[in-house]
Amino acid sequence: TKINGKCLMYWGEKFINLATSEDLVNWTPAVDENGKLKVLVAPRDGYFDSQFTECGPPAVLTDKGIVLLYNGKNEPGGRGDTRYTANTYAAGQVLFDKKQPEKVLNRLDKPFFIPEMSFEKSGQYPAGTVFVEGLVYFKNKWFLYYGCADSRVGVAIYQP
Repeated sequence: TKINGKCLMYWGEKFINLATSEDLVNWTPAVDENGKLKVLVAPRDGYFDSQFTECGPPAVLTDKGIVLLYNGKNEPGGRGDTRYTANTYAAGQVLFDKKQPEKVLNRLDKPFFIPEMSFEKSGQYPAGTVFVEGLVYFKNKWFLYYGCADSRVGVAIYQP
């Protein structure tokens, strides 16, 4: 779906950025007045996403705005959220304005998806990892595909 006549892509590692395209081949990143990449979402001290934010599946256009699921990493050493293990990867959500897709309307302060199962707390990242990557709506259900500690792939299913 085009927004303001263009296709959108939220992207980035550490920060969440935006790029637009007219043909889905050539992309133009959003930049500030100095020509630097415009940062839309950044890590926050004291939250689950204190070390970095990284885009998950492609964003979903809703009647309330554009919902982007993203991955956050909890910073060790006091900057992170003490409710979660240091270095935990968990998933958050941010809502962007559908008329101004660079504008954040809302952002979860707590992750909506955290590592809880043993296979999400073993392997390469034993601090715990759920890393959301794919989202599919099929037969009235949402299927959220995610990495489990870089050792397995899981799917969480939601039926509205």
